[in-house]
Amino acid sequence: MKMKRLLAASALCAMTLALAACGGKKEAAKSGGAWKPEKDIHVIVAYKAGSGTDTGARILCKDAEKHIGKTLIVDNKPGADGKIGWTELSKAKPDGYTIGYINLPTYTTLALQKGSAFNEKSIVPIANHLKETSVVVVRADSKWKTLKDLVADAQQNPGKLKASTNGVQASNHTAAQLLAKSAKFEYNAVPYGGTADQLLALRQGEVDFSCAKVGDVGPLIGGASPVLRVLGVYSEKRLDNLKDVPTLGELGYYNKWYGTARALVAPKGTPDNIINYYVNIFKIVMTDEQTIRDHKNAGLTMDYLDNKQLGELISQQLEFCRDVVSKLYTK
Repeated sequence: MKMKRLLAASALCAMTLALAACGGKKEAAKSGGAWKPEKDIHVIVAYKAGSGTDTGARILCKDAEKHIGKTLIVDNKPGADGKIGWTELSKAKPDGYTIGYINLPTYTTLALQKGSAFNEKSIVPIANHLKETSVVVVRADSKWKTLKDLVADAQQNPGKLKASTNGVQASNHTAAQLLAKSAKFEYNAVPYGGTADQLLALRQGEVDFSCAKVGDVGPLIGGASPVLRVLGVYSEKRLDNLKDVPTLGELGYYNKWYGTARALVAPKGTPDNIINYYVNIFKIVMTDEQTIRDHKNAGLTMDYLDNKQLGELISQQLEFCRDVVSKLYTK
């Protein structure tokens, strides 16, 4: 009888511990408890392989693998100026095994369009990765040696000069609009599937000028035989690596910083504990000495922001798109 009581007590104790453990796991999930990936992770990039966005994402993913212990697979989903990839991201299962890489302000510009399949609530911020300043470029053998020369020609020939963009109302189209509106000239915007195709069109002479980011044009403006020439930068002060290139503001045009932020996000509904894992791990990745060297060698400028700071940046970019970008495309 005494043995039966002991067995019953033991069983009750085990059950209590099991229930407590179960409850603890549920509570941990709600409060952002420990989570770690047990299989490979897919990272959706909404542009083609070889683009500036893709290059940055791949460098970061490669450097992250030694810290995460799993392979980060970049899934390129190009098309429709980024809409295809970001629509797929918004519909992905929020289990931590699919995250995404977005560009600002392109994402917020598209999110505000009527009938968009995604919006700012379709994603959960993880961390900002890069901050890239925009530049105006022409071919290295172009007749335009300065931005003033280009603008004067455009003013004298309204609508005749062509500029390649990375898509209708995408980030580089907006850069061209900021220049054209502030310098008071008209031009013909020609959209391509992404920055890589856009710059290829410029190199092949299909267009007269283009606007992109420093990281996109870096390999094309250096060396003994540069392919492109930078005429101006969208910054409030000259860039350290382009000290001979004037800012647009110096020349009397758009006088604020403009460029893009490239950031990691997750689909809406992703639990807090998963987000916290990624926030912490990517902070470790982006402060790793090897990661810093890899980005410097690629001409990329890291600008880590945690999920809360990135959330604030997304809100600011939404405001910028509503108040500034929307007016750039109205006559």
